[in-house]
Amino acid sequence: MIVENLVPALILTFLAGLATGVGGLIAYFVPRPDMRYLSVSLGFATGVMIFVAFVDLFCSAKEAIGMVRADLFFLAGMLVVYFLDKVVPHAHMDGVADPHCDRLYRGGIMMTLGIAIHNLPEGLAVALVSLADLRLGIPIAIAIAIHNIPEGVACSVPLYCATGDRRKSCFYSFLAGMAEPLGAIIAILVLLPFLNGVVLASSIAFVAGVMVFICFDELIPIANSYGDEHLTNIGLIAGISVMMIALAAFH
Repeated sequence: MIVENLVPALILTFLAGLATGVGGLIAYFVPRPDMRYLSVSLGFATGVMIFVAFVDLFCSAKEAIGMVRADLFFLAGMLVVYFLDKVVPHAHMDGVADPHCDRLYRGGIMMTLGIAIHNLPEGLAVALVSLADLRLGIPIAIAIAIHNIPEGVACSVPLYCATGDRRKSCFYSFLAGMAEPLGAIIAILVLLPFLNGVVLASSIAFVAGVMVFICFDELIPIANSYGDEHLTNIGLIAGISVMMIALAAFH
């Protein structure tokens, strides 16, 4: 099953990363997207990822390798992304108003680099979940794609404001998104030769930690900043409800 899911896992990861480029295109055509829609959408993505991480991934890992080992790999996933979060800059749209082009351009480049590094563990998450169960990989890829769209906007807007080159700003957004399939390829090349039940379960617990940290450190604060916490919570509840129904139907 793992080998059979290899190509679909790579395709899903590529499509999730491509959403960052879609965000760049949105910035190309729309000066500023509806913030309330982004708030609800990110809340929905958060609900999907939290539900899958806790209810399915972590529980499956716990059954396979035991509570203690699953806890340790879950914590390791959170700590790895926490370290990345500390050493790379965050992507925010607030800096667009800065009138200094050089500073804006440097900021845009740093955002692109930061988004690319953040996308590496997300690509790993989509790939490993898809390898384990393609039915779970699809909603996770969709949730991360939703999350990637505003990141693409945040990446391309300051570059466009600094250079006036829409194509170049969109291209940088696309490059940042392609770090996601790169993360998947690295994960597959490193893990696939050693992949067995224990390694896969440990990796899934690690990925669950990655997903939960991304939700609480990035998605929820960004969603609240785009609208208000009530809109975020509506999206979050909707995401949890949809995944609850979907997993019940699949199982």
